[in-house]
Amino acid sequence: MKKFNCIIFLFLSIVLGNAQNLDVDLLKKININRNTDLDPTFKTITNSAVPISIATPVVIYSIGLIQKDSLMKQKALFIGESFLASALITTVLKDVIRRERPYVKHPEIQPLSSEGSYSMPSGHTSTAFATATSLSMAYPKWYVVVPSFVWASSVGYSRMHLGVHYPSDVFIGAIVGSSSVYVTRKLNQWLDRKYNKIK
Repeated sequence: MKKFNCIIFLFLSIVLGNAQNLDVDLLKKININRNTDLDPTFKTITNSAVPISIATPVVIYSIGLIQKDSLMKQKALFIGESFLASALITTVLKDVIRRERPYVKHPEIQPLSSEGSYSMPSGHTSTAFATATSLSMAYPKWYVVVPSFVWASSVGYSRMHLGVHYPSDVFIGAIVGSSSVYVTRKLNQWLDRKYNKIK
């Protein structure tokens, strides 16, 4: 049994070590070899994550109020709840994992913005993907889905271009953001069933 445990430990160490190397190598290719002319563009994209994620439910809810459309207001609340769920889960995971920013451990990485929190998962990415996923679920039309996920993916890429996140941070951020939408929907469905039973 001890031999088996040692083999498993050795295997995981090799796999995780290689994964970490791939993570760093990919980030170096993206950040160090970047087209510096695109730096302002990616800064703008990265800075759009939170404002767009807040504005989306606010605008949809406002239109719903004006048009007296309760379904539209419901969709806006769902998008807003997904954003908050994503932010909460991301904050907790950052504090639990406590991964340092890539430029701290690898000085050759050139950070183009200063970040105060931990690295994993990427908060900007989780926020963008929560908004893109919830908006796409609320309005499942190609002209909503495609631009939403192009924007969310651009936000994720911008975090690596700017040197503030590893690719794995971005990947986990996208999963957290998208998953938080499904958690929010399931919770809403459960609350609706419970409320209807009481009625």
